[in-house]
Amino acid sequence: MKLVVLTPEKELVNCEVTAVEVPGTKGRFMIWPGHAPLLSSLTEGLVRYDPLDSNAREKLPISGGFVEVINDEITVCAG
Repeated sequence: MKLVVLTPEKELVNCEVTAVEVPGTKGRFMIWPGHAPLLSSLTEGLVRYDPLDSNAREKLPISGGFVEVINDEITVCAG
């Protein structure tokens, strides 16, 4: 899967991942390969993701925004 995290100022992340966890406004949820198309609002919290080329889970704080998932491409627009 491809993960892109954007803010109004710049692109923060652009990498291949095996899983992503986001802070949805109704609770945290995971995005796995083959996930159904999705558009969801996000609240303040951490975006956690597992890069394809690393065994370490990465964490990125956000203040809110939204996430879109289409065909294993995950785009987070964060504030």
